[in-house]
Amino acid sequence: MKRVVAIIRPDKVDAVKLALEKIGCVGMTLTEVKGRGRQKGITQQWRGREFRVDLLPKAKVEVVVGAEKVDEVVDAICQAAKTGMVGDGKIFVSPIERIVRVRTGERDKEAI
Repeated sequence: MKRVVAIIRPDKVDAVKLALEKIGCVGMTLTEVKGRGRQKGITQQWRGREFRVDLLPKAKVEVVVGAEKVDEVVDAICQAAKTGMVGDGKIFVSPIERIVRVRTGERDKEAI
């Protein structure tokens, strides 16, 4: 089992959600986060003054899937979230040792 964490633009959440649904991945966790990468923020103007915003709003999408489905999930997220511009985001994949469904007590693959 693997956890796929994608940090994406907030306006791409619906596209990513639909792409994941199309491949049969319906369970996900969405968190509104702030962050920065290579772009190091942006400069904006307000009332004639410039100010720097170095932590930009992003969305964190988390999905847990079987190891055999990781590449399909990553490809779906990449295609749905890509704009081709700096700030499209990153995807992280890490192992999951154990899953337990609280309601039924199911464990591991049965609990996904």
